[in-house]
Amino acid sequence: QVQLVESGGGLVQAGASLRLSCTASGRTFSIYAMGWFRQAPGKEREFVAAISVSSGSAYYANSVKGRFTISRGNAKNTVYLQMNSLKPEDTAVYYCTAANSIPTIRQELGSWGQGTQVTVSS
Repeated sequence: QVQLVESGGGLVQAGASLRLSCTASGRTFSIYAMGWFRQAPGKEREFVAAISVSSGSAYYANSVKGRFTISRGNAKNTVYLQMNSLKPEDTAVYYCTAANSIPTIRQELGSWGQGTQVTVSS
């Protein structure tokens, strides 16, 4: 099994930046892709970004493209989400996920962290 721990959430004003971190442990040799989803109150969980651990290819939701950047750490088991120009509509619990492929990430079939709250005030 893979365990994921997120950090870096908080309360910021609109226009500010935050960086989320996610560290995996356990069966990390099985991880080939990592990503972020978010869930706002009363809404379904939605895809934010994903990255191939081996190639570094990144994929983004249209709503965050150009503002958010997903990246790998030097260790295979770490991923970051740099969030710039934050908007109130970015307010949500952000979840890290890891899996053996990008499609598995997108299908929400990977392992999940416990989530970290991001709140953007107007």
